[in-house]
Amino acid sequence: MFLTVTLNTALDLTYRVPALKPHSSHRITEVTERPGGKGVNVARVLAALGHEVTVTGFTGGATGRTVQDLLTATPGLVDALVPVAGPTRRTIALVDDRTGDTTQLNEPGPTVTPAEWSAFQEAYEELLAPASAVALCGSLPPGVPVGAYAGLIRLAKAAGVPVLLDTGGEPLRRGIAARPDLVKPNADELAELTGSHDPLRGVQDARRRGARSVVASLGTQGLLAVTPEGRWHATPPARLHGNPTGAGDSAVAGLLSGLAEQLPWPDRLSRAVALSAATVLAPVAGEFDRGAYEELVGRVAVTGEVSAA
Repeated sequence: MFLTVTLNTALDLTYRVPALKPHSSHRITEVTERPGGKGVNVARVLAALGHEVTVTGFTGGATGRTVQDLLTATPGLVDALVPVAGPTRRTIALVDDRTGDTTQLNEPGPTVTPAEWSAFQEAYEELLAPASAVALCGSLPPGVPVGAYAGLIRLAKAAGVPVLLDTGGEPLRRGIAARPDLVKPNADELAELTGSHDPLRGVQDARRRGARSVVASLGTQGLLAVTPEGRWHATPPARLHGNPTGAGDSAVAGLLSGLAEQLPWPDRLSRAVALSAATVLAPVAGEFDRGAYEELVGRVAVTGEVSAA
């Protein structure tokens, strides 16, 4: 069983409009809602691949109940969200059908009290026992300590559960010092962490800060990995056009499953890049096109070198 943690869960709303024009009203042609937040997105991809996944984090208010109803209706997902008094946030994606561009609006999330945070940590420790791997994903809601992920990483390591961290800013800086098995920043998060805009130098610096392995998401340039076993760069077979919403979360799903299965790094990266690319090609934001994934996974180019023993 995989465990994904989304401390700032959301109800994702996608509005499609013929053309997005500032300072004007719009007629929406399509509305889609689904449970969201980075870890929830990761869980949905893993479930679609046939894995059992437990989803935890916080839920509150009417929006939280909607998120839970949608989770319960998704095969392969188990709802283990912890209740809070404040309402779960909403995120709104405005998709311009003319250009394909997406404008994202993200609410901050509920304020979590010290008692609610303590209740979550107790629930998290219990959920670690049956887990084969855990992913800690996304932003922190107000009230959660900035070092929250560092503490959750230490609990996972004490339980012998491999842990992947996918966040940014100060939570990433503190979390990486707790020595997670894998960190997956994007290019902007990596530059903010290390001060370097050279991806290879940034990934190497991030690894020196404590992570066992670092995989940086470089958008259309694929994934760059530096690990104890070697260094690799994985790229999709062609430049893809579509909606990139959720592509990074799909990559995390591929990396997490590869971590639990102890796949060779080139195979992990091929899976992650193919899932990410198939998400860009999917007609619904944040989903992945299974046919595209199965066709792409064998065509991902992986170059690199194995470390000397």
